[in-house]
Amino acid sequence: MKQKPEGYWNNLKAILEPYSIGLENVVKTTIFLKDMNNYARVNKIYGEDLKERFPTRSCVEVSRLPKDAEIEIEAIAFCI
Repeated sequence: MKQKPEGYWNNLKAILEPYSIGLENVVKTTIFLKDMNNYARVNKIYGEDLKERFPTRSCVEVSRLPKDAEIEIEAIAFCI
């Protein structure tokens, strides 16, 4: 995988920040991978960033992603 999954988590944190919420508010993620062989690497980073409470997660392999990305992460978060 050429793209670093860490960057996607940093992007997600930046999207949540204006709403005064963080990764702890994420309740569901869907991870789209171009190659399921990268699952272990993504899973390791997932566990490092989401330590206390893991959101519900789906991970699927897809044939192509926008801009020929290798990974895309969709997240649903709650804010009160």
